[in-house]
Amino acid sequence: LGWAMQVAAFVFIQRKWENDKSHFEKMLDYFCDIREPLQLLIFPEGTDLTANTKARSNEFAEKNGLQKYEYVLHPRTTGFTFVVERLREGDNLDAIHDITVAYPQNIPQTEKHLLNGNFPKEIHFHVQRYPIETVPTSKEELQLWCRKRWEEKEERLRHFYEGGKCFSATGQSIIPPCKSELRVLTVKCISLLYWMVFPLGMLALLYLYSFARWYFAAMIIFFVVQQKIFGGLELIELSCHRYFKKQQKFPNRKTKNN
Repeated sequence: LGWAMQVAAFVFIQRKWENDKSHFEKMLDYFCDIREPLQLLIFPEGTDLTANTKARSNEFAEKNGLQKYEYVLHPRTTGFTFVVERLREGDNLDAIHDITVAYPQNIPQTEKHLLNGNFPKEIHFHVQRYPIETVPTSKEELQLWCRKRWEEKEERLRHFYEGGKCFSATGQSIIPPCKSELRVLTVKCISLLYWMVFPLGMLALLYLYSFARWYFAAMIIFFVVQQKIFGGLELIELSCHRYFKKQQKFPNRKTKNN
């Protein structure tokens, strides 16, 4: 999974802003340069809601004169504001989608819960789209804007869990126009079929053909070595982009000098 994320140019962080800021800056500038459609999913809370993280969030609230939350953690706005400002400067941000997730029945917290078959029976999403023109531009106002969204999440989840276990005022789930029940069921069945057949197919290739075993071994060696030497494929991709970008600038300078 980590290697697949490297190929997709995921942004890996160390959770230390002094170390992550430079890497964030380079990766976001890269996304703006290549002009590819970008969806960047971030969790300003930084972690799951547990008794331990909730206690730390309450300590943070006390130190900063903020209200204590029951259903969410206080967001850390440094990374959020940096990402928004950087993408906005690169003209690569058209909207921010605020997504609130709720589980009306069981809430699996760890991989152990999933292995024990404790899957959520239902998952409810509340999605609010904010065009970038409606989002504040200054850093201070952007931080307040982010905190305001979390205040709304707290109230939204409070009504959800203490009320009818639904985001809709009518008490009914709302299916987006682009997703019918039949389409969702079809995609689910195809996905299950694929993930049943694909692993079996790969095992059959490894068992029947030596070239497949050599190919798999070569790929494993390649990914392990490049990870040790360069730190990941996404860093190699970033370095190549910066190199070719510099190469494109040099001919222009020579022409001007001549």
